Amino acid sequence: MPSPLGPGRILRAMDRLEHTTALDGAVDLVQKGVHALPLGPWRDALHGRWLGHPVHPLLVQVPIGTWLSAAVLDLLPGQRRAACALVGVGLSTAGPAALAGWADWAELQYRQRRVGFVHAAANITAVALYAGSFTARLRGRTGLGKALGFAGLSVVGVGGAIGGHLAYRQASGANHAEAVPDLVTPGWHEVGAVSDFPVGEAVRRHIDDVPVVVVRESGEQVRVLADACSHLGGPLSGGEVTDGCVRCPWHGSVFRLSDGWNVEGPATAAQPAFDTRITDGRVEARLRERGLSPSASHGAA
Repeated sequence: MPSPLGPGRILRAMDRLEHTTALDGAVDLVQKGVHALPLGPWRDALHGRWLGHPVHPLLVQVPIGTWLSAAVLDLLPGQRRAACALVGVGLSTAGPAALAGWADWAELQYRQRRVGFVHAAANITAVALYAGSFTARLRGRTGLGKALGFAGLSVVGVGGAIGGHLAYRQASGANHAEAVPDLVTPGWHEVGAVSDFPVGEAVRRHIDDVPVVVVRESGEQVRVLADACSHLGGPLSGGEVTDGCVRCPWHGSVFRLSDGWNVEGPATAAQPAFDTRITDGRVEARLRERGLSPSASHGAA
C-alpha cells in the first residue's frame, strides 16, 4: 500500500538511481557503442517508427511469455520437454528485443539512461540464467534447470519493474506532443507579423501557452508545428531547418514542416501541425485535424 507520508523504499531507490553518477562512465561507453553499430535504416525500424510507437515492448512479450509458460509447466508433471522448448524459444527471441531496447536507450536523457542501464543489466542476468537452465535441461539435469529458470523469472520480474519505471514514471518512449490537441483551443490564433519571421529560420512562439515553432519558407508560405519534440520534448525551434524539414537539436529526429511527419527517428510520432494563413500582414495558425493533409484541412475551413 502507498504511504501517505511519501515515497516508499522502492521509489526512493529508483530516485537515487536516477541521480547517481557512479555508472555514468559505463553508460557513456555503451551508448557510444550502440551509436557506432552500422544499423542504417534498421535503426528507425528498431525504434518502431513504422509502428508509431516503440517496438521494444512488443518484442519482449515473446521471451517473457514463453519463460512464464515454462515456469507453469515446470510445476506440472510430464512437461519436461515442452518446458525446455519454451525456454529455448525465449532465448532465441531475446536478442531482437534487446537490440530494439538498446537502440531506444541510446537516445534517452541521462537520468533515463541510468535507469535503463540497470534494467538492461537485470535482463542480461536473466538471459544468462535461462541459458544455464536450457543447458542443464538438455543435459538431463532437470532439477537444476528448473531452479535456474525460476531464478531467471524472478530477475525478469525485477527488470520489468525497473522498465515500468522507465516507461511510465520517466515517460521514455511516450509521445511528448500528444497533449497539444487538448491544450489548443479551436479556431485561428494570431502568431505574429510576417516580418517577424526570417526566411528559413525556426522561431519560437506560443499559441494558448503551447510553444510552437514557426518557419517562414518563402514569401508568404509559413509553417507551424508544435515546438516540443514528440520523442523527448526537445525544442524544435532550436534545430536546423533544411529541405522543408526541421531537425530536433537533442536527438536528431527530423520532422516535415508541411505536415509534421517524422521523416527520421528516433521519434516514432509525428508533430502536431497547424494550418496557416496571412491576414493584413499577420500570421494566423489553426491546429490541423490529425490525419488531414494541409490542403484538405484548409479546404474544410
